[in-house]
Amino acid sequence: MIRAPIDVRWAYPVRKSKRQKAAFREAAADYLCSLGYAVTVEKGSLGTRNLLAGDPDRARCLITAHYDTCAVMPVPNVITPRNLWLFAGYQLLLTALLFLVPLAAAWLLAARIGLSSALYLFDALLLLELALMFFGPANPHCDNDNTSGVVAVLKMAESLPENMRDRVCFVLFDGEELGMLGSAGYAATHKQSIPQQLVLNLDCVGDGDEIWLFPTRKLRKDERQLDELCACVGQFGGKKICVHRRGFSIYPSDQMSFPLGVGICSLKRGRLGLYLDKIHTPRDRNLDETNCNLLCAAILSLICAPQKERNPEK
Repeated sequence: MIRAPIDVRWAYPVRKSKRQKAAFREAAADYLCSLGYAVTVEKGSLGTRNLLAGDPDRARCLITAHYDTCAVMPVPNVITPRNLWLFAGYQLLLTALLFLVPLAAAWLLAARIGLSSALYLFDALLLLELALMFFGPANPHCDNDNTSGVVAVLKMAESLPENMRDRVCFVLFDGEELGMLGSAGYAATHKQSIPQQLVLNLDCVGDGDEIWLFPTRKLRKDERQLDELCACVGQFGGKKICVHRRGFSIYPSDQMSFPLGVGICSLKRGRLGLYLDKIHTPRDRNLDETNCNLLCAAILSLICAPQKERNPEK
């Protein structure tokens, strides 16, 4: 049962198996219904299920987060959204490790089992690694990725004034950890409405003092809509909210399925710039509820501002 958004952290910390996801969806649907929302569950490909609160085709804005959690990994998925070379270098390092482990095992055993058998061993170990990445044991701690986003979305649903609810549809996506299957399926189902909808996607907003909004390339070309997003910008004590307007950026999450998507995350700042760490490992234990509250206030102020007519040609 969910009595308050933060209860998700304690009551449904892992949402990976079919049963775990179903239990969470039922509790989240009951909570949203108690707030007065019309809740639906949409089926997607490969057994994915998206949870919707509101009218997805009439809403001007979608506020989203993925609720599925990942398999446990031995090394974290470090993301540097504004540093291309560091991002690419780390991903290449992970790819190299993925190949080197089975290659080393096959090489060491080649003399005993023969070259042909060693090649079969390499293929089998590589496939096993890939299977464990997606379908292996559940990560026991997913506070930032993405319990934080789910908590923030439920807080916004709870706080949004009733007379503004026709402007927004809240969507909790399934299948992000398997390749953004849930959001891709949603986009295919609602392809008539999404070209004009702003999609604010919260993913890993619980660990870090700098909250960044990363608009898609198409959205960055629309100065008026960027100016509207910048109404959220500000310094709030030790926290701050920023919008990335120009230059390289990459944030791999569900907003990439939408033309007017915005990826929202909290980041740390180090010697090499902004970064996100610890996710996909048992060290993912940080969920700063202040970040969720700050985002709730900032995004609701954006939603509740007087609406200007959008130009669908842009």
